[in-house]
Amino acid sequence: DSPDRNTMKGGSIMKAKAAIFWEVGKRLDIQEVDVEKPHAGEVLVKLAAAGICHSDHHVMTGHLFGPSPAILGHEGAGIVAEVGPGVTAVKPGDHIIIMWRLSCGICEYCSDGRPALCPAGSQIRSTGKLLDGTTRFKYKGQEIKHFAGASTFSEYTVIPEGSALKIPQDFSLEIAALLGCGVITGVGAAINCAKVKPGSTSVVFGAGGIGLNIIQGAAIAGAAKIIAVDLNAKKLDYAKTFGATHFVDASKKDAVEAVKALTNGGGVDYAFEAVGSPETIRQAFDCLAKRGMCVAVGVAPMAKEVAVPIMALVFEEKTLTGSLYGSAKIRQDTYMLMEMYKAGKLKLDELLTRKYPFAQINEAYDNLIKGEVA
Repeated sequence: DSPDRNTMKGGSIMKAKAAIFWEVGKRLDIQEVDVEKPHAGEVLVKLAAAGICHSDHHVMTGHLFGPSPAILGHEGAGIVAEVGPGVTAVKPGDHIIIMWRLSCGICEYCSDGRPALCPAGSQIRSTGKLLDGTTRFKYKGQEIKHFAGASTFSEYTVIPEGSALKIPQDFSLEIAALLGCGVITGVGAAINCAKVKPGSTSVVFGAGGIGLNIIQGAAIAGAAKIIAVDLNAKKLDYAKTFGATHFVDASKKDAVEAVKALTNGGGVDYAFEAVGSPETIRQAFDCLAKRGMCVAVGVAPMAKEVAVPIMALVFEEKTLTGSLYGSAKIRQDTYMLMEMYKAGKLKLDELLTRKYPFAQINEAYDNLIKGEVA
């Protein structure tokens, strides 16, 4: 980076390369944007690494609403470059993980240990603007919106102070980026939402980034049988690395019948859906034993609905629920996951199957959709 590009112009504006999402159906467009100095309570971050995730792709395809034009990306880590007035949690030079779901810390959801449900995060997510109702990005004078209060597909981003999680400087920022979404979402779905019990049985539909972490979450919790279901044989190979004990190639056999056969006809205690499809949510539900729980984690198209038999809900006491951001106490749980990684009890290096320079972000998404990367 040249010094003049990344210096505040007149103390208020700087230049940065960013991948702009212009409209549904278009590929990301890397351009040089103006980034405004952080306002009160905000933090300017120089990104070191950003993870690619299906959630951003769902916005690109229109399956998930996202304000536009915007800078997408919600999984990332970097270094604090500057702080706005009143910021005390971090200082320039600190290494941080960006938490993509802002929480206020005082509402009923935050007070109950469910910060991902906080209305403050919902406001930023739906408007594409920071808490004061404005944005920090512009392209040739045009306002560019934020995504999930994170916008990690940019060399520099501005986030609320509450979205910055300080981490030790000796912790890899590339590995830290993974903790921003995929790991905590998957592991948390198994441990926090389903509360998987030792000796139990689980099935996970979809062995992508989220699914692999659900698998290792179930393994950490002590599940005796963990069945991975996917259409892609390579993804099933990944699943073995993260703790799956049995595998179903859904391109070759009926997934529900195969899972029932692996459980002597009784079904599983826990079923997880990490694909984002009403059809696979129903399949996961149909794999349940009596009193089993099905957790939907994948993001399905906005207008879709899922139908399940009422008799199974009532007479078999089955449960269908969702899990957002791993149903986690995000700050505490992220630190816990870091300690588990350092202790060799959580696999993170194995998730990082390929690295791309920023200029190849569209190629990275192409390979994600093809199932060529974890």
